Amino acid sequence: MLPLFLLNLADDRLILGHRLSEWCGHGPILEEDIALANIALDLIGQANLLLELAGAVEGRGRSADALAYFREAVEFRNALIMELPRGDFAFTVARQFLVAVHGMLHLEKLQSSTHADLAGIAAKALKETRYHARHSADWMLKLGDGTPESHRRVQEAVDELWRYTGELFEMDDAERALVAEGIATDREALREPWRAEVSRVLQAATLQVPDDGFMQRGGREGRHTEHLGHLLAEMQIVARSYPGAEW
Repeated sequence: MLPLFLLNLADDRLILGHRLSEWCGHGPILEEDIALANIALDLIGQANLLLELAGAVEGRGRSADALAYFREAVEFRNALIMELPRGDFAFTVARQFLVAVHGMLHLEKLQSSTHADLAGIAAKALKETRYHARHSADWMLKLGDGTPESHRRVQEAVDELWRYTGELFEMDDAERALVAEGIATDREALREPWRAEVSRVLQAATLQVPDDGFMQRGGREGRHTEHLGHLLAEMQIVARSYPGAEW
């Protein structure tokens, strides 16, 4: 149960970190280009710690690199929102904001986990994720309350992404068992605090909070969009071309 939960946490960060890395050299301004690259590195660093822990807990001798580069798409457990193509800058900002607020709330709880290693990783990652949430919220305000064009683009991005947010709060019986042991935390209890913070920022940015409706799901069970396969092909090609190489 625990290895799968750790992969869930790690894959979210690994896949989103890779998506953000695609902005390197393409940011709208130099400062933001660097900021996005640094956030991507934060996420990949968090993923590395979680993958190392997952490999140690499962006891099959798989390293963080092996878990990152030698699993197939159906073995990944990231939420679908993480693997969607990067889109324009407004789409990237909106996704980062929605995900970072959830990550911040989740990590705040996980730093009290009864699993000492997980609690330590959560405490470290929380400091970074608080910055990610502040940074993306600031851009939501700039874009939402900016020009008519920036407002339109970020509103369309929020509307498009909203149906993927429900999966962030999904839990299965195995994760509920970890909650009972004090290792994990109740994701479903994060929904209202998340909605309150997201609504606060959207309203300040003169943006509309979308209505809840059908929510996309499947990533936690290994059922992904076609986009993940393309992402993994790019992300894994060097390691798979030179298996066992070290540098």
